[in-house]
Amino acid sequence: MKAPPSSVEGGPTSGHIAGGVHVLPLRIYYEDTDAAGIVYYANWLRFLERGRTELLRLIGQEHSALRDERGVNWVVRRLAIDYLKPARLDETIEVVTSCGKLRGASLDMIQQARRGEEILVRAELVVACMGATGRPVRLPPLLKTALAKVTTDKVTATDSPRSRHIQV
Repeated sequence: MKAPPSSVEGGPTSGHIAGGVHVLPLRIYYEDTDAAGIVYYANWLRFLERGRTELLRLIGQEHSALRDERGVNWVVRRLAIDYLKPARLDETIEVVTSCGKLRGASLDMIQQARRGEEILVRAELVVACMGATGRPVRLPPLLKTALAKVTTDKVTATDSPRSRHIQV
């Protein structure tokens, strides 16, 4: 997942799509850190969630519209995360998001948080679509088409979050 550098200055943003990935710039605030001024491990999950949310917003598939208009809730079914290097107070980072395999009611997502070219966190997810009753529902065709902008066919069976570490 390599994308050109983006500007991290300015106001709120949904990020941008470049090189087949979604890139969301973020700044590390005091509230994101522990007593040592390093991003607290659980806060990386919030940053990754923002990346997925802003990707959906940028491709015209906001969470609220998916829920209200199509009855689809977007949920994380599985997450594997590697914490590689710390980020610190006041630094700027980018959350980079792409999709792997799209299935009937779920998809694989690959995310990185990085500082420049340095990868800080790598996460692999299985995200599922659930209806109001909590049962799986198919990915809407419009969502599948929109996600094609950030879907890579370079993900192999051994790269898939579904096949790594835990077999289902």
